[in-house]
Amino acid sequence: MTKYVLKRLLHGIVSILLVILIVMLLVYGLMNRDKVFAADGNYTKQANNARVVYRYRRWEEFGYLDYVPYADYMNELTRNGEIDEETRADAVSLGRAEDGSNDSELTAKYVKQFTEYYESQGYTVTRLGALVLRGKLAKGGQAQLFAYKDYSVIKRFLSYFGGLFQVDNIHYVPETEDIGERGLTFTLYDPLAVDPETGEQHFSPAIIGNGTLHKYLLYFDGNFPYLHQNLLTIHLGTSFSVTQGVDVFQTMTKSQGSWSQSLITYPTGHVEMSADNLHTATYLAGSRTANALNEQRYTDDYTNVSTNNVSMSRMGYSFVIGIISTIFVYILGLPIGVIMARYKEGLFDKIGTVYIMFISAVPSLAYIFIFKGIGRAAGLPSTFDMDNVTKLMYVLPIVSLALPSIASMMKWMRRYMIDQMNSDYVKFARSGGMNDTEIFFQHIMKIAAIPIIQGIPGSLLFAMTGALITERVYLVPGAGGLLIDAINQYDNAVIVGVTLFYAILSVLSLILGDVLMAMVDPRISFTEKAR
Repeated sequence: MTKYVLKRLLHGIVSILLVILIVMLLVYGLMNRDKVFAADGNYTKQANNARVVYRYRRWEEFGYLDYVPYADYMNELTRNGEIDEETRADAVSLGRAEDGSNDSELTAKYVKQFTEYYESQGYTVTRLGALVLRGKLAKGGQAQLFAYKDYSVIKRFLSYFGGLFQVDNIHYVPETEDIGERGLTFTLYDPLAVDPETGEQHFSPAIIGNGTLHKYLLYFDGNFPYLHQNLLTIHLGTSFSVTQGVDVFQTMTKSQGSWSQSLITYPTGHVEMSADNLHTATYLAGSRTANALNEQRYTDDYTNVSTNNVSMSRMGYSFVIGIISTIFVYILGLPIGVIMARYKEGLFDKIGTVYIMFISAVPSLAYIFIFKGIGRAAGLPSTFDMDNVTKLMYVLPIVSLALPSIASMMKWMRRYMIDQMNSDYVKFARSGGMNDTEIFFQHIMKIAAIPIIQGIPGSLLFAMTGALITERVYLVPGAGGLLIDAINQYDNAVIVGVTLFYAILSVLSLILGDVLMAMVDPRISFTEKAR
């Protein structure tokens, strides 16, 4: 078994890598990169050379290419001590002519150096002459010089997986920063676990870092799953349009809705009502002295914190709705399918068949709206309100998601059992003196349930991905529409990140399904027989 699981896991990893490689080829190589500006209001405000430069900057942000302006090159020379600030200021000014004929001698020297260096690295160097209208510089018409090079698929692929995980360490903060002694501290009494009213310290183990990106690397609190860590950070890809500047993993797992304020004791002992989640504090150089409020709250530069919100994350909403609907599918679908098979061609079987045919024939969007209309007439909430969530809001999405799956479960369970009824072992058992009821429940039902059991892990895992149509109709703030939104907005990083998440769940569900099936059916063995 162990050997089989490891082998399948290895094959799964290879499959995941191939899927991501293909997706990268599709989104970065075959999709028109100009589409990223379709909903970009800033793009239409640009003109002339400024629009060209804006295009290349955005393409770099979306991961298409590496873009290096001449001004950045000169700034880098200054930082490295190769030239002084005065030289940089004189040489960075380009002449108006596209061929550089009216550049100063100093500018021409560094323009030539810039061009030769980047062309030798495989970059394309582009120079845009100044645009003059009636003797005046046109809007956005400043002369421009830059180099660019498209990322190769292999480089993009390796870079993506190389940055997939980030392990925090005490050398994250530059050595030039005076932060005191670097290191990790384990404490049984988290300094933040203080009752703001009584000042009583609570037992709450934590690992606190200095020199790390995150102040708290491991900590306990009263929120599920209670034990939290910042030591390992997952980066699925930073969004540029769907959730601007936010990583896909954080988008899926971060709480939503309005701020949830409570009485908080800050590191200095200052107490106030706030939504700040101090356990998420990250280092931001010079931030404590940047304003008086930070000086009042914090003792160091770990001041960059996220907020506590009143509602669950996208994945949280999708999982709750998905897991409850899955439970109903198995609780209702399996026994109904069994009864339909047991009394084949009877009244109950005919009623169940009509239901299956109805669900199969009617488009999913249609019956979801039917359920929504019926539920609204019955007084049930038909849309979600993140700031005022009630249990009744979950009823219609769960029903809409469960009913078609129940029909599918009924159909397949009935089919598997009827197929088994015609098997030779049933005839043999009947000839041995067993009655139909004993055969049905002791043999047929167990064997027929094996394919159903294999799908249980997949049903549970994919509850986290959400249901696109159901969530859209009921305005559920779940994860179901994230991939579609990314495709519509050409947010390549989100497309790749969500695809990776789906691929990992697919591999895990297949492996766990096989293992579960082998545990249930002793006839199945993954051990290779000796020849």
